[in-house]
Amino acid sequence: MAQPPEPQGSGVLGTGSASGDEPLAVRMRPQSLDELVGQDHLLTPGSPLRQVVEGHQPMSVILWGPPGSGKTTIAHLVAQSGDRRFRAMSALNSGVKDVRAAIEEARWVRRTGGPQTILFIDEVHRFTKTQQDSLLGAVEDRTITLLAATTENPYFSVVAPLVSRCVLLTLRELGDADVGVLVDRAVASPRGLGGAVELTDEARDHLVRTAGGDARKALTALEAAAATAEAEGNPEVTLALVEAAIDTAAVRYDRDGDGHYDIASAFIKSLRGSDVDAAMHYLARMIVAGEDPRFIARRLVIFASEDVGMADPTALQTATAAATAVERIGLPEARINLAQAVVHLATAPKSNAVITAVDEAIADVRGGKIGPVPPDLRDAHYQGAAALEHGVAYVYPHDDPRGVVPQRYAPDAVAGRDYYRPTRHGAEGELADRLEKLRRIVRKPPDD
Repeated sequence: MAQPPEPQGSGVLGTGSASGDEPLAVRMRPQSLDELVGQDHLLTPGSPLRQVVEGHQPMSVILWGPPGSGKTTIAHLVAQSGDRRFRAMSALNSGVKDVRAAIEEARWVRRTGGPQTILFIDEVHRFTKTQQDSLLGAVEDRTITLLAATTENPYFSVVAPLVSRCVLLTLRELGDADVGVLVDRAVASPRGLGGAVELTDEARDHLVRTAGGDARKALTALEAAAATAEAEGNPEVTLALVEAAIDTAAVRYDRDGDGHYDIASAFIKSLRGSDVDAAMHYLARMIVAGEDPRFIARRLVIFASEDVGMADPTALQTATAAATAVERIGLPEARINLAQAVVHLATAPKSNAVITAVDEAIADVRGGKIGPVPPDLRDAHYQGAAALEHGVAYVYPHDDPRGVVPQRYAPDAVAGRDYYRPTRHGAEGELADRLEKLRRIVRKPPDD
């Protein structure tokens, strides 16, 4: 019986055997799960990933991870294993018509006694809701086994019914050690450079650091640098060749040593000192040196509360938005979001009253200043609470036109303790005036 026509936009996306002229990153793709680097948490015996690759279970899977972490590599391993049919499409250039054609083809093959079809969809988060919905029925009845890859959080970028029908496997960003293993393997392997050149230690370190956990990026730069070295008759791939290949200058910055902490310290102190230009300089040094942008974003979020606080309550919103942008967009584009947060935080009025308040409260609690909760504040929503006079005298603030009433909230041990002491900087100045009035009312003796 004749096979149905191939659905437009499908194919194997280069999952055949290497012919020798493919890019280095393609030639060095792992040929088995045992060669996969940096994802040990997914490789335990009997794990869902092993079952999918080895064909033991027809389960649909969503692979979520940063660029260069191995999502496409896993798809290649699936394509090359077992007697299953493998079809692939990219959400960048496929639509509902392509998805439905692939499903109909899989259904036809299955009805005529053919094998199970694996449908790989790269960048599935780029599909619209309608396109994703078109997969639901076929995944549900196992007309297809879906293998979808995404760099975006599936809980935000993939429709919930599709997520619920799949096993979600989270791939970790490769660490420097992982990328180093792959670089060394590519230099020595006959599938790679075959030992034709030697990579200097400085060049290797720079290559690994600037890859930012992206194995494909590291191997692409290595290939370009090695090609230049061979063309020049140079047996060594030097730092200068690697710099030229990736157009990134080497910055003296050890992510695990003093340089890391010194730059991070100078960055925070420049923000605290309201020197936006110095802060921008240190931000640039961290980005160029390959610092994890999530580390930078975390520092900004902490700074927004620790050093700006209520002097500008919107600072935390900006910092948090920048952190979200880093997670959902990544570098290089997210450098703009980080820079915007730096400008906001550096130029904002400063106050450390928030961190001082919480640390003093924690110190009091650890020092034993706790005491019983006042009876009026205790839970009164159970039988017998009234007999214990729990909540009996509680005054509901919304019943007062001021929205605040004299009432004892703190336990005796810390009654009258002022933990939060606002400054007069920025918005906190207005807050200080309001807080003074609130404390005056709240702490007023009931019979005054």
